[in-house]
This record gives sequence, structure tokens and C-alpha cells, in this order.
Amino acid sequence: MKNKLSVFDCGVVDLGKTSFNEGNLTVIENNSEFPFNVKRIFYLYDIAGGESRGAHSHRECHQFLIAASGSFEVSLDDGKFKRQVFLNRPDIGLHIPPGIWASEINFSSGAICLVLASHHYNEEDYIRDYETFLKIQDEI
Repeated sequence: MKNKLSVFDCGVVDLGKTSFNEGNLTVIENNSEFPFNVKRIFYLYDIAGGESRGAHSHRECHQFLIAASGSFEVSLDDGKFKRQVFLNRPDIGLHIPPGIWASEINFSSGAICLVLASHHYNEEDYIRDYETFLKIQDEI
């Protein structure tokens, strides 16, 4: 049996920012304090206010979510405990390790969710059915 992660292993990370008269800059680099090397980047946008996305878990892939614009909540579930995290700053992100069921909910109008992933897209890595997620907790 693997060392099971919980929703409390999902960490909010302050990415820091450099401020200029013209605005701010936040940098994310592989081989830094970032929790994994990034292999894929995608973003969710044009989601109607109040709508939800996600609702899945991964077997191996780590994800890091940032509210690049606007705000949303992330609902986290490890099969035993549940937790919600509110994201509304582009210099703060949420690390979601594999084995955690996550849903992005309550998007503000015009929100952009930037996602950095540790793996390339692989449909077999996804667990999209919640009942299946609960049944295979010892495997992930």
C-alpha cells in the first residue's frame, strides 16, 4: 500500500512577486522551490460565473492551480476528509498531489485558472468517476 496523501497535503504556496512602478511579476521555474517539474501548462477561461470544472483525481500527475485572474474555490477530497481553498491572487497557487479528488467551483465572471502539471496528458491517469475513486483509494 502506498503512503496515502490527504487533503492536508495540498499546500497553498506563495510564489512571491517583484513589484515595479508598472506592475508586478511572478516567476515559476523548474528546479526551484516549486514542488515538481512542469511538463504541461493549460488554462481554463470563459467559464460562466458560479460554474464548476474539474471533478476528477489523478493516479500520478501533480497539479498546481493559480487564479491568474478573478477567483474560484477548489474543493478537495481524499475519500475521508474534505477541504475548500479560495484562490484569488496570481502570486498564490495550490499544489494538488495525485490521489486527491479536486473540483474548481464558484468561478467569478472572467476568471482564469492557470494549471501547471507534472505529466503530459494521459487519459489513463485520470479517475473521473467518484465512486471508482473511493473504491481504489489503496491503489493511488
